[in-house]
Amino acid sequence: MRLLGLDFGSKTVGVAVSDELGLTAQAIETIFRKDENKLRKTYARIEQLIEEYQVEQLVIGLPRNMDDSEGERAAACRAFANDLERRTGLPCVMWDERLTTVAADEILEEANVKKEDRKAVIDKIAAGIILQDYMNSLG
Repeated sequence: MRLLGLDFGSKTVGVAVSDELGLTAQAIETIFRKDENKLRKTYARIEQLIEEYQVEQLVIGLPRNMDDSEGERAAACRAFANDLERRTGLPCVMWDERLTTVAADEILEEANVKKEDRKAVIDKIAAGIILQDYMNSLG
């Protein structure tokens, strides 16, 4: 079963896809948008990726606070997941994404990616981490 991992942000969505066996995650792209509330093209691109990779489930990062509470970003992610579930008919799993962006930044720093170049790829790397963490939890 192929999974699609999403790191939903205010102006970007990082995207990762699993291999067909659901063992490894690969960061594939970052979807950019100019306005936080303009999601039509974002949904359309995600739907294209679902078809292209024959995805059966979505894993969406849930930004929890360090005290395990949820704020505005978490509510926005839940609304995004509900919209995607309604549009695609696929199940959406919310997955704790705490510190994934920090981990993605560390990976890019270790790879000697310049700070100014990280912004273009950090969200897709974070999506890969979210998806891999979820798959690892399945055993």
